[in-house]
Amino acid sequence: MTRLLHLGGVVAGFLAGLGQGAPSLTHSHSLGPEPEPRGANCNTAHNRGCWSAGFDIKTDYESSTPPGVTRSFSFTIEEFGNWAAPDGSVKTGAMLINGAYPGPTIVADWGDTISVTVTNKLALNGTSIHWHGLRQLGSNLQDGVGGITECPIPPGGSKTYTFRVTQYGTTWYHSHFSSQYANGVFGAIQINGPSSANYDIDLGPYPINDFYLASAEDIVEASQLGASGPTSANVLFNGTNINPSAGGGGAYSTINLTPGKVHLLRLYNPSAQHHYQVSIVGHNLTVIETDLVPVEPIVTDDLFLAIGQRAHVLITADRAPGNYWMNVTLPAANKCGVSDNPFPAAIVHYTSVVEGLPAEEGAVPANPGCIDSLLYAPVVSRAADPATFAHTADNTVDVISVSTPTVHWLINGSSIRDSSMKVDWGRPVLGSVLSGTGNNASSYPASENLIAINQADAWTYWIIESTSTGPHPMHLHGHDFLILGTSAPNAGPFTPADVASLNFANPTRRDVTMLPPAGWNVLAFRSDNPGAWLFHCHIAWHASNGLALDFLERASEQKGQISPAQRSAYEDNCAAWNRYFDGQTLVSQTDSGLKVRALELEGH
Repeated sequence: MTRLLHLGGVVAGFLAGLGQGAPSLTHSHSLGPEPEPRGANCNTAHNRGCWSAGFDIKTDYESSTPPGVTRSFSFTIEEFGNWAAPDGSVKTGAMLINGAYPGPTIVADWGDTISVTVTNKLALNGTSIHWHGLRQLGSNLQDGVGGITECPIPPGGSKTYTFRVTQYGTTWYHSHFSSQYANGVFGAIQINGPSSANYDIDLGPYPINDFYLASAEDIVEASQLGASGPTSANVLFNGTNINPSAGGGGAYSTINLTPGKVHLLRLYNPSAQHHYQVSIVGHNLTVIETDLVPVEPIVTDDLFLAIGQRAHVLITADRAPGNYWMNVTLPAANKCGVSDNPFPAAIVHYTSVVEGLPAEEGAVPANPGCIDSLLYAPVVSRAADPATFAHTADNTVDVISVSTPTVHWLINGSSIRDSSMKVDWGRPVLGSVLSGTGNNASSYPASENLIAINQADAWTYWIIESTSTGPHPMHLHGHDFLILGTSAPNAGPFTPADVASLNFANPTRRDVTMLPPAGWNVLAFRSDNPGAWLFHCHIAWHASNGLALDFLERASEQKGQISPAQRSAYEDNCAAWNRYFDGQTLVSQTDSGLKVRALELEGH
């Protein structure tokens, strides 16, 4: 059975005031009551809570950010036909950044400014890059969502995204153009900062994701015709795995542990369809961060990760030196995903012995029902006022699916993917804000699924209800949110009787959470970041088929955040996109993105 144990003892003193969890235990690498004096010993293996003068694990990162430097990167997105995948299979077509799978890791420090120039060398498709989970405070223009904050980058075009990182931890970037990231357009972002527990060795970002031989565009098209969620060809660990087919090929990923040391592993799930549990035979995982939110250390024997979620976990190499399986479990009964690889795994190897295949398979962890744990207590506390909560039609979001004329999703009765009205790539929401014609929801077609938030610095509450038979990983741009409550699966709509179950005092906070089947979430975020922020399901084909809405937050203030030079660059890119898209006949908009017409596909 899954165990979640909050670390007690000195951790309780260090993180005074945080929520209590299950039975506690002490741990030798936990932090003391206060960070040590800053200086040469700051942010060492024995003092990870300290960062720099005036900044440590207790600093409220939404109000204070340390000084930093500018770090520049260049991305080129290209197509590769008959691509030799890391597991030995051959994928008809892949889209890669700088020829790598996954794309290059962006490494920066808390407070740095990141500048990334993206060049689109795709033959026919537009593209964009979204910086998943980054708050983008005052920089909504850099969020990278075609039709919302920008026009897509056309083939042959380029764009430079520049933004400051006011959070720290691990996240990822990906294309936000249709379901394009499932073709390979993604990579990690590592933002160095303090930590709520000590460790010796940083192992870096570690993605675990589903892998498909079919193109993302073909999977979207099949889903519109009624196909159920696809079966993945494999599950890749840090970009590799053995091939589960009879032909074999590929190799296991290996995580090297130094005996006696504590290791930080930065997990993230960039899947298109799969949610899963991660476990290591014979080892516990200590979770110290979720979705860029430092949390009170909590010990578990397995970890659930939904699409888009991230977690910092500590692994102590205190077992008999050897080789151990890291297992991924997909509870198929809960529609977490299905793979042709029946036993997805990687090897955890102690460096004092010879690397080899582990002998013990390990036990299947308890099934959480493809639903999040709400036991993660943030170090930097947030609390909403129950007196300001209300359950009304205006803050209730209903999610349903329909099958005519094709399968798509409706939110409050309308769809971004409606057959007659789609997101206008050449006229993004932000463009209407800049022109002064789009400062309220009534200025937009109903199919934009736009909700205006005009009040400043107020807690806003959202009841998300689903009639779907499967769970949905719901992701918010521009904010993380308080998860005030989540129903059991098949609980039905939220009712007044459910209010008493909500937790307003420092609940779990993240930017992706699972909406249970035929159930509800209650989420809260403060209206403290003007912008057009997308809220959507992160199953790639669901977002493509309309499971999304847009919060237009304090629109009247957005224009003032954009400099003349930024506006000129925005307009130049939109002009380039419109020249391309309006002047060709080879591609068409089939969802929230583009794909080559069927006739063209057959000709390659």
